[in-house]
Amino acid sequence: MNPNAPSCRFCGHTLEHTFCDLGMSPLSNSYVPLARARAMEPCYPLHAWVCDRCWLVQLEAFESPQEIFGDYAYFSSYSDSWLEHARRYTAAIVPRLGLGPASQVVEIASNDGYLLQYFHAAGIPVLGIEPAANVAEAARARGVTTRVELFGERLGRQLADEGFAADLLIGNNVFAHVPDINDFAAGFAPALKADGVLTLEFPHLLRLIAERQFDTIYHEHFSYLSLGTAQRVLERHGLRVFDVEELPTHGGSLRVHACRSGSARWMRTPAVDEVLSREASAGLGRLETYTAFDEAVKSTKREILSFLIEAKRAGKRICGYGAPAKGNTLLNYCGIGTDFIDFTVDRNPAKQGTLLPGSRIPVRAPEAIGEARPDLVLILPWNLRDEIATQMAHIREWGGRFVVPIPSPAVF
Repeated sequence: MNPNAPSCRFCGHTLEHTFCDLGMSPLSNSYVPLARARAMEPCYPLHAWVCDRCWLVQLEAFESPQEIFGDYAYFSSYSDSWLEHARRYTAAIVPRLGLGPASQVVEIASNDGYLLQYFHAAGIPVLGIEPAANVAEAARARGVTTRVELFGERLGRQLADEGFAADLLIGNNVFAHVPDINDFAAGFAPALKADGVLTLEFPHLLRLIAERQFDTIYHEHFSYLSLGTAQRVLERHGLRVFDVEELPTHGGSLRVHACRSGSARWMRTPAVDEVLSREASAGLGRLETYTAFDEAVKSTKREILSFLIEAKRAGKRICGYGAPAKGNTLLNYCGIGTDFIDFTVDRNPAKQGTLLPGSRIPVRAPEAIGEARPDLVLILPWNLRDEIATQMAHIREWGGRFVVPIPSPAVF
């Protein structure tokens, strides 16, 4: 046994088995200002482990959440499809829970108010908890009351003491982002009313493995969750999973519904056992399922590089669309820089005029694609391919085509 091996962040068991080793990589949201183009970047091992006791797939923590999320470049509202996802969720959950002016909705990692704005517009009291001050300011501009803090057990208890116990507590794409998953989950039950509901959304490990979505792995994502493992974490901290929905977002996600263990209001739906059964059939309780993923990722890397090499040999000009964290994992693991991709574009002004971490590919405004007229546009946030293809349909005017890299390069 390796005495320097890390321990599982949930159960404490020694981690001995590699899920996926993506080499050394900078923090995927650490966009480089042009003034620092010649400066060094810190890089850390991007090595995902699997715990053979609780089946949590995880990265080691090399930077604190304060360092990663203190000033953040990701603003949810720049994706139209994500806003529509938030609107639909609101329209469904409000009548299901009977929410109204006397209710309290709290969102953890509420970003720029992309979701809470819809509850606020419906006259339902809201409170956002967001660690990034620059992003929280954008939420306040939408009328969304937001506190700049990191969530955990202390804050969960404090919210209840201050009268903010939640009828609905929301955590969208944050459960995977916390290095101390036990402290984070320990805050849920205290922050809920007796019959309050917690919903968590996170990418589904089952889909990540099946579709070779290795670029979903980056330092800001500390954990990669199946329903089975998420249920174990929540049960340890006084919560009971009673429903689950499968979502198309982020390449395939789960929305888990949970309540306090003692609540009798919410009955368990058949969907929970259906997903757990599918996970078991797919081998998520067998070590070999996890350890085989590393070789599948290497194969995908070779396919991506072969595609790009052949395209460049044929004289194709290639640019990217998007500057997402997942794109930075893909580019850095595959060793793709401006030798393959001239530049990428992004709707977020905070990213425009910077360089991607590691690859140092320039980020420009979307109009740059029309000026350059590339032959191929590589969609880095491939989970938004339909939205982007619609927005950028004019590339067809000069014969341009789109490419998605995952699970294998595909031109459309």
